[in-house]
Amino acid sequence: MNYCIPFDQIDLKSVPEVGGKNASLGELYQNLIPKGIMVPNGFATTANAYREFIYKNKIEGPLAEILGELDTNEFSNLSYVGQTARELFLNTHFPGSIKQSILSAFHDLERSIGPGLRVAVRSSATAEDLPTASFAGRMESYLNIGGEEQLLEAVRLCYGSLFTDRAIKYRFDMGFHKLPVAISVGVQQMVRSDKASSGVAFTIDPDSGFQNSIIINSSWGLGENVVQGRVTPDEWMVFKPTLFSDSFNPVLKSQCGAKENTMVYVDNSESL
Repeated sequence: MNYCIPFDQIDLKSVPEVGGKNASLGELYQNLIPKGIMVPNGFATTANAYREFIYKNKIEGPLAEILGELDTNEFSNLSYVGQTARELFLNTHFPGSIKQSILSAFHDLERSIGPGLRVAVRSSATAEDLPTASFAGRMESYLNIGGEEQLLEAVRLCYGSLFTDRAIKYRFDMGFHKLPVAISVGVQQMVRSDKASSGVAFTIDPDSGFQNSIIINSSWGLGENVVQGRVTPDEWMVFKPTLFSDSFNPVLKSQCGAKENTMVYVDNSESL
């Protein structure tokens, strides 16, 4: 069974295997690299890896039991249910085949990039970024991860983050609580956003659904502050029909955000 898939073998048809986020990353990598746009390379663990992890560690039953105790009317015990569910992952281990697959994919990526590789490790649910729902910001991401031990721990924590309070509540709100939602984990080369800025671009207005606009949000440093809503980013609204026009300015709106904080990563925290 294949537990890891490199980005150059992932496309939008891979959503059931790697979730919406990783499927989109695969599409970006395959379609933009030939055009000279440097998308950082990486790989994704599969939903099957998560299901095998749950099965081998015998926590599927306990997870179902604790989630069954959730007060679905007032959600009064949401914090207790979420914490108890996540704690089930603390004493788990990686089955040999999954561990070997993850480390093999990591070392392949390291050989292609160079020694000392640092990666971003992100959650990607199989029900994520659907037309009617988005799990963005409801599960965990881990940045500046290096080495085998840190990588495996970050993947384990991503698995457990399928049961953050926000993720549990959102699944109930969207009617996903009875669906067998699994989680994939994306492992991607880190870039030096401390030298510039980063953010998010939407090819459709996420608030109104207007299809002729592109919404771009950006802030100094790593993009996690933007994704988590910790800063007010700069924002641009671009009108697609006039994007390449010589007569009309495609920028409908530009707004300077406060950008209250900047997130960077360093090799030695004492240097801060």
